[in-house]
Amino acid sequence: MNKVELRDRFFNRYKGLIRTEMIPYQWKVLNDEIDITIERERNDDSIPNEKSHVIENFRIAAGRKKGNHYGWVFQDSDLYKWLEAAAYTLREKMDEELKCLADDVVDLISEAQEENGYLDTYFTIEEPDQKYKRLWESHELYCAGHFIEAAVAYYEAVGNQKVLKTACKLADHIDSVFGDEDGKIHGYDGHEEVEIGLMRLYRLTQNERYLKLARYFLFVRGTDCDAMNSKHLPLAYYQAHLPVLEQDTAEGHAVRLVYLCTAMADAACETGDEKLLSACRRLWKSIVNRRMYITGGIGSTVSGEAFTLDYDLPNDTMYCETCASVGLVFFAYRMLMTEEKGEYGDVMERVLYNTVLGGVALDGKHFFYVNPLEVVAGKSSKDPLKSHVKCVRPQWLGCACCPPNLARLLASVEQYVFVQKKNKLFVNLFVECKGSFEIEDGILEIELKTGYPWDGCVEIKLNYSGTASVCLGIRVPSWSDTFDAEINHESTAFETKDGFIYINQVFKEDTIHLKLDMGAKRWYAHPMVENDLGKFAVTRGPFVYCLEEADNGKNLHLLSVEKQEPFEYEFEETLLGGVGIITASGWKAEADQEEEGLYRKSDSAVKKVKTKIKWIPYYSWANRGENEMRVWVREDNLC
Repeated sequence: MNKVELRDRFFNRYKGLIRTEMIPYQWKVLNDEIDITIERERNDDSIPNEKSHVIENFRIAAGRKKGNHYGWVFQDSDLYKWLEAAAYTLREKMDEELKCLADDVVDLISEAQEENGYLDTYFTIEEPDQKYKRLWESHELYCAGHFIEAAVAYYEAVGNQKVLKTACKLADHIDSVFGDEDGKIHGYDGHEEVEIGLMRLYRLTQNERYLKLARYFLFVRGTDCDAMNSKHLPLAYYQAHLPVLEQDTAEGHAVRLVYLCTAMADAACETGDEKLLSACRRLWKSIVNRRMYITGGIGSTVSGEAFTLDYDLPNDTMYCETCASVGLVFFAYRMLMTEEKGEYGDVMERVLYNTVLGGVALDGKHFFYVNPLEVVAGKSSKDPLKSHVKCVRPQWLGCACCPPNLARLLASVEQYVFVQKKNKLFVNLFVECKGSFEIEDGILEIELKTGYPWDGCVEIKLNYSGTASVCLGIRVPSWSDTFDAEINHESTAFETKDGFIYINQVFKEDTIHLKLDMGAKRWYAHPMVENDLGKFAVTRGPFVYCLEEADNGKNLHLLSVEKQEPFEYEFEETLLGGVGIITASGWKAEADQEEEGLYRKSDSAVKKVKTKIKWIPYYSWANRGENEMRVWVREDNLC
C-alpha cells in the first residue's frame, strides 16, 4: 500500500496545531463545553449563533436525550468533517485518547441512524414526515456525503468496521430511494457532496452500485426532477440551470460548484468519460481564467455566496469562502489525477498556501468564513454590504462549515503531494516528506528535502527495488521564470511538457536537485478587472503578499510604488511565527486638511513623502488585532 510520511517543517506546524489545538477545540465547541463568542458570518438575524449543539442533536436523534434540534439543517456535517480530520490525524500517529473519542462518535452516529439506513438528525427529530421532500434546501444528501467521506477515512485509518457498515447502510438506503427506476425519487440534493462520498466509497469497496449512483446524481442535475420544492433561488445557484455536460461557465454558489466539479472529475477519472472530462475542463477554465482571485479565492458576491460574471472581482465586497477554496483544492487534485497538466498543481498550490491557510489564525482557534483582499477596519460594522468582511477571525461561526473543512484538508495535506499513474509518479507539491509506491515489479522509495516554501531548492532522492523503468514527473511552477535541474550532480536535458519535467529511467540511489526562481514578482490583473487597474500584487514563491496597517500605518490606499523599484527580501524568525517579508521604497500621499474641500480642480495640493513599504504573506494577516489590509497596490506616484 502506498504511503507518504510528512516531514515538512512548515506544514508540520499546522499538523501539530490540528492535533493539539484544532481538534480538541472544535470538539469542545461541538459539545457546547466552551465559553466563546459565536459570530454570524454576516448581518442576518436568522443565522443561529447561540451554540453549536451538534453532539446534542445526535444524542437526541439516538434516543439518549430528549429535546429539539438546534442549528442549521446541515449541522450534522460539522461533526462528520471533524471525524474525518481526526481520522487523518490518527493515521499519521495513533493517539488512544483521540481514538476512543472518535470510536464513541461512530457509536453515536450509528445509534442515530434509522433502521432503514436513513441518517439526518434534523428530520429524524423535527420533521420525520418531510424526509427527501425539500431537496433543494434540506442538505440530507449533502450531510450523507460528508459522513461517507469521514467513514471511509476513519475505516482506512483505524479499521473501524462499524463506521464502514454504517456508511454502506446509508449508501444502500439512498440507492433504494433515488434513481431513474419507477417508484424511486428522480431528484438530487441542492448542495453537491454525496457524489464525492459515493465515489470514495466505490474506490474502497469496488461496489459498482455506488459508482452508478454517483453518476446518476451527476447526470440528473439540471433536468426536470421530482420532489425538489422551495425553488426560491435561481436554478444556477444550484448548478441546475443546465445538465452538467452543457455547463460552460462557473455559476451559482461557489462551494457547490467546485464540489460538483470534484465529483465530475472523480467520475471521469474512474470511467474514462471524455464528455464529462471535457465539461470539467470548460468549468476549470471559466473559474481560473476569468473568475478567480489572485489568492485563489472564488466567489465574488455575498449574495448567494456566488460567482457573478467574467472579470468581476471586487476586493472589498467579495466572498471567497474558505470552503470554496478547500473545494477548489479537491477539484484541482482530481484533475491532476485525470490528466498530466501542471496548471492544476499551480492552482492547487496557490489556493493551499493563501486562502486555505489564511482561513485559520496562527493559534488554530480563530477562523475566517470570508477571505477579503482589501479591508478597512470599521467598514464592516458601518456598511451593511460589507458585514461579511471581518478584520479579525472569529472564534466560531453561526454557520461553522469552514473550520472543520480546513482541519480535514490540512490534516491530509500529504495526500496531495504525489499522483501515481501505473509506472508514472508525479510530484505536485514541494513538501518535505518520504513516500513509498508500488510500481510494477517493485517499490519506489522517494524522499523530498527542501526549505520550501521560503527556499526554492528541492532535493529528491529515489530508489526503486524493481527492474522496470519509472517515469518521474516534477511540476515546475508557472511563477518560476527560470529553473535549474540536475540528476546526480550532472546537468541533463530534461523533457518538458505541460508544466512538468520528466525523467524516465530505472532509479537506483539517484538524486535530483531542482532550483526554482524565488525572486519577488509583480503581477498585474487582466485589464477587464476594473478594480485592479493601475495596481500590482506581489508574490514570492507560492505566496501572495499583502500590506497590513501594523507595518505601514493607516490609509494603505495612499501608498504607491514606482514601476522599476526593486524589492528586498528577508526572513523574520520572530514575526508571525516566522515569515519572509518583502520591502521596497515607495510613496505615501498625505491626506490634506478638510478645508481644502472634498473635491478640487487640481491634485497639486497633494503632498507625498518617501516611505519604506513592507509586505507580509497573505495567509498571515489578521493575527495582530484589527488591521487595515490590502493586496493590490498602486503603481507609480499618486500625483
